Amino acid sequence: MADPVRITFLGGLGEIGRNCACVETAGRIVVLDCGVMFPDPDMPGIDLVLPDLSYLRDNAERVEAVVLTHGHEDHTGGLAYLLRELSAPIYGSTLTLGLARHRVEEAGLEDRAQLVEVADGERRQIGPFDVEFIPVTHSVPHGFATAFHTPQGVVLHSGDFKIDLTPVDGRLTDLARIGALADQPGIRLLLSDSTNAEEPGFTASETTVGAALERVFHASSGRRVVVTCFASHIHRVQQVVDAALDSGRKVATLGRSMAKNVTLARRLGVLAIPDDALVDVEEVDRLAPGEVCVISTGSQGEPLSALALMAAGESKWLHLRPGDVVVISAHPVPGNEWAVGQVIDGLFRRGAEVVHTGVEPVHVSGHARQGELQVMLSVARPEFFVPVHGEYRHLVNHVQLARRMGMADHRILLCEDGDSLVLDDEGLHRGDSVPAGLLYVDGTVGDVGHGVLRDRRVLSEEGVVVVVATVDVRRSEVVGEPEIVTRGWVHAPEAEELLEEASETVRKELEVALAEGATELDLLRRHARRALGRFVGERTRRRPMIVPVVVVV
Repeated sequence: MADPVRITFLGGLGEIGRNCACVETAGRIVVLDCGVMFPDPDMPGIDLVLPDLSYLRDNAERVEAVVLTHGHEDHTGGLAYLLRELSAPIYGSTLTLGLARHRVEEAGLEDRAQLVEVADGERRQIGPFDVEFIPVTHSVPHGFATAFHTPQGVVLHSGDFKIDLTPVDGRLTDLARIGALADQPGIRLLLSDSTNAEEPGFTASETTVGAALERVFHASSGRRVVVTCFASHIHRVQQVVDAALDSGRKVATLGRSMAKNVTLARRLGVLAIPDDALVDVEEVDRLAPGEVCVISTGSQGEPLSALALMAAGESKWLHLRPGDVVVISAHPVPGNEWAVGQVIDGLFRRGAEVVHTGVEPVHVSGHARQGELQVMLSVARPEFFVPVHGEYRHLVNHVQLARRMGMADHRILLCEDGDSLVLDDEGLHRGDSVPAGLLYVDGTVGDVGHGVLRDRRVLSEEGVVVVVATVDVRRSEVVGEPEIVTRGWVHAPEAEELLEEASETVRKELEVALAEGATELDLLRRHARRALGRFVGERTRRRPMIVPVVVVV
């Protein structure tokens, strides 16, 4: 009997982001990606959302390595947090590791991990795993599908992919190798990207964006052009540079991550920009408007990003002028639509012309649509199939797609975060669940917790009412009148009678409690909170946060 293989999903199944999975056999674990997720609008103050890493923390001594499929933050952004829990070598392409290294070094954790570069088509023995790195096309260069050659056969993870027949760098998704694996030894389990499983047809080639950008640049003759995209989208940056040079412009970068990634990509030969075409953003104002192209971060409307600061008129480096053209070469990540909309409004207020995908096809997805997903299923011919990477509706649509391709229901499993699967001689079946909740990061503080987040929601929606009361427990009396302080509940100068009535309500409640022998501080606080909360609810039909402060003398 061959050793079973266990696959555990810690994130990425039921949301866009937080991608993290574990592949286990012979008592060892390989972690496949460790990403972050953008916070939702109902997560006030939260900067990042991570996978729950408690399963890996509890099994740190069994972790053999981390394998990165590609360099996007939703697959690598959690590395610095993972490395605080364990130390392990990290495998990935040269560019992927270069992008990930920035985060690891910023956290001061470079001594916790050995970065191991792998090339297209390479196979590496990683503990008990024989891992093969298969090229796939995505919106960041040098992405991989990973084939785990295990005692239970080949487990193929597609990574984020599309089937682009005319990629910018000529590097195609290696369907031939996937087909060869399907023939011999056969693919036992396929885990495949589901992001665009609702979308019919095929995703347009990245090179189509280049043609759109050229039209925008030539139509903007004599005007400054600012283009924003993901800093990791090196192919998009290349096409922006090509369009800028073709229209006689110099190129400047704006935003720390954009500057770092452009420098890295040029050093690795992934991005071609002549030295004399690059200028510092500080020199832009000295150039004629028609000679300027600025490539900026902030395509997702992130607060304090370069584009958001420009939209607010607060950028230190670039002040937009009426007539400037701003190209948003990205779609909003789900949950970011409102923030992006606000930034676009701000750009229009500055007098800029804004070009986005509703105006010109200046962005295409890096993820496969239904046609490409069907090609992957057809070429891989897996014995078992599990959709990954997507919101729940994407996973369900991918399941339905596999059924239409002729896969039997018992060979398809729909999973969510926290689920585990066991692949053994009998087939594929569900294993024990593991913790897989959301881990919130606020500034440098990890695990803010649901309680803190709930309090922030209440404060943002209903406000806060604080009552300060002084009691003399020896005399069993309330000293003076309780003071009511409120923010976001009612406007105090216009509600004096209401506040006085609230104070009187709390005073009477505390007097009754003291008369009944209540002397403990916590008990007196509960009485004050209950009385004030009941009063507020009855009189205003609102539910602000109630904060009782009882001082004992």
